[in-house]
Amino acid sequence: MRHIPNILSCIRIAMTIAFIVLFIKQQYTACLILFIASFLTDVLDGYLARRNNWISDFGKLVDPFADKFMFISVLICLVCKGVFPVYLLIILVVKELLLIVGGLIILKKKHVSVYSDIWGKLATGLFFVAFTLALAKLAFASFIPDWLLTVLFITALTISVLSLFHYAYMSGFIGKKYRDHSAYETDTPQE
Repeated sequence: MRHIPNILSCIRIAMTIAFIVLFIKQQYTACLILFIASFLTDVLDGYLARRNNWISDFGKLVDPFADKFMFISVLICLVCKGVFPVYLLIILVVKELLLIVGGLIILKKKHVSVYSDIWGKLATGLFFVAFTLALAKLAFASFIPDWLLTVLFITALTISVLSLFHYAYMSGFIGKKYRDHSAYETDTPQE
């Protein structure tokens, strides 16, 4: 039972590969369903891991990888389709790389895992809404305006970048010395 969160994370990776294949085949309704299902399995595996303390080193790696793999893949597909401009993809990829490198440095030097706070969760929620609406627009030829999708995405991206600075501040990279280790010591996988 304790491996269920890891199994769900691996299923999300497979779902992302299926999403890419279906997107190439222009099966946008199926892509929308897969994306929503992937998001729900992410919520479920995080809930189960925290509630039952089913934490593992593998889970700490595979859960955030599955999340980033899905979000970056969906964004690349939507950029290729012309839904979002390419510069937004570049900014998001640079931000994610900085977060990964910073997280590895913190883990190596301080043996601390920094977990997602309210800013990271808010950004994830806004990305989910923006991607869901973009996929719905493709699937159902709906009249969701492009400007709304872009505003949602830029808002999510801005909050996401601010959360990166917040992590850097709380970890002592910028602004202050890292003091309160207990507030950020966690075995919980990043969400």
